[in-house]
Amino acid sequence: MVTGASQGIGRACAVRLAKDGATVAVAARNQERLSEVTAEITAAGGKAAAFALDVADEEQVKSTVQSAIDQFGKIDILVNNAGITRDQLVMRMKRSDWDAVLQTNLTSAYLCIQQVIPSMLKQRWGRILNITSVFGQMGQAGQANYSASKAGLIGLTMAIAREVGSRNITCNAIAPGFIKTAMTEVLSDEFKQNAIKQIPLRRVGTTADIAGAVAFLASDDASYITGHVLSVNGGMLMG
Repeated sequence: MVTGASQGIGRACAVRLAKDGATVAVAARNQERLSEVTAEITAAGGKAAAFALDVADEEQVKSTVQSAIDQFGKIDILVNNAGITRDQLVMRMKRSDWDAVLQTNLTSAYLCIQQVIPSMLKQRWGRILNITSVFGQMGQAGQANYSASKAGLIGLTMAIAREVGSRNITCNAIAPGFIKTAMTEVLSDEFKQNAIKQIPLRRVGTTADIAGAVAFLASDDASYITGHVLSVNGGMLMG
């Protein structure tokens, strides 16, 4: 199950996991785009089903996860990718913008994990993957809410890893750096050029770079990795 799967990183993760043999439940608010994702997956010979979901709505999370389990029998892999930004300097940030970002980026991950855990515990196997951000590791001016939500995901990842490790369930985080998506395309050319100067590899990342990391951590090759934050940032942040 991949949240925020209608575009960008989520879509790339869904397509890659399907390519690797997973049956994918793609979830997001935009039903039309979800249909495009499932069509792309099925055209390539994969299996997928679309679920309209606003991850900020607890009841929708509960019903959607249950619908996916009813349809597929279980959930082996959860990718918590859904996220939003509401950028503003903290002295001007509205409480509603703080709450919206924390609810969508962090609380939704807790809700989704809570709903899939029983299925994973029953089968004694699972992979939980949380998409955080380099800005959850180093902060970013004007993104106090976003940085806090992504830093919170890192703490959540480690706590869950300790709770469920004995049941052969791993929980890891992937921290993208500057990735080319619809969210970053709206940034000014000056901002982009300055960002690239901070990256030793001298390029922005692609959604495929993140999808590859997700596929690895979801695989048996990563069975002895848990509570880890995998940085995929071109060297933007090291250590």
